[in-house]
Amino acid sequence: MALTVPPPDCSLLLPCDPALERHIEEVWTARLAKEPWLFNGTKFRLHSFSLMPSKHPLCPHEDQTRQTQCDSDLCAAQSETKLTNCMNDLQRESKGDVPSIRPLLTLTLGLTCYKDYLGTNWSSQVEELRQRGEVEYGDPLALLAQPLGVGAVLFTHDGHVVLIRRSQRVAEAGGQLDIPGGHPEPEVGWMMDGCGVRDQRPEAVVSELFSSVCAEIRDEVVVTDSDLPVHCSLTSDEVRSLYWKGGAEAHESTDIVFLSRTVSLEQLHRSSPLWSELCPSAKGAVMLYQRVRPDGDQSMLHKGTTAH
Repeated sequence: MALTVPPPDCSLLLPCDPALERHIEEVWTARLAKEPWLFNGTKFRLHSFSLMPSKHPLCPHEDQTRQTQCDSDLCAAQSETKLTNCMNDLQRESKGDVPSIRPLLTLTLGLTCYKDYLGTNWSSQVEELRQRGEVEYGDPLALLAQPLGVGAVLFTHDGHVVLIRRSQRVAEAGGQLDIPGGHPEPEVGWMMDGCGVRDQRPEAVVSELFSSVCAEIRDEVVVTDSDLPVHCSLTSDEVRSLYWKGGAEAHESTDIVFLSRTVSLEQLHRSSPLWSELCPSAKGAVMLYQRVRPDGDQSMLHKGTTAH
């Protein structure tokens, strides 16, 4: 699969809406009063994405693929269905006369920040913001930050999947199980100048999306020899030992959990007792793994780093 990232469009920032800005400031002030360790930072804003065969007409599902971050199984199921539609299109196309079709994932990014994320996507008024976005901008996601996240299903050498128990000190999904992950940093790929972008380097953005996954594994699990697709040469016991030594982001989790790849991961579903303990990103990773099953299809393991 190849990944493309068009040059960022500064119009894809949150709209200049005084009421929204006041709400975000109120939420941020309240969160800092309870959690003074929080800090703001620039993030990539995921405006939209499309998945299609290379040199193929626009995927008909592209306009339907924008999703809000939500911890409900309904939203996760809707995202899975829309991605499945695109994947099915690719599979049908590949059965024709074309010998090999390389899927092309295109991300359209803007800029946002962690403060805006907590004040919109994680706000108690998120449904109201969605309704306002639909009415005022014709887009239910127009008033949401939509920061791009990364995560990894990490396999140990003895065939276990690594999960971490999120600390109660983190801003989202405290106490739930998650995969190693976080947010790519725009400063790595772009030179920032106030609220704008001074130097656009989209090829560096693509590189950051992949390298940030390995950086999160290093900082959260203290494993430094991972690669993509994400495997490491250490056993689960060795990973556990490194984890308890503590890494740069040790404060973000309180425990490490290992699942069997062949039993626990592939059989995990919404009625499983463990499902309710997973945070949204972990649920999405499990559903994507079960859908794609990369270990059984080597054609899905190509890491494209094309930037346009």
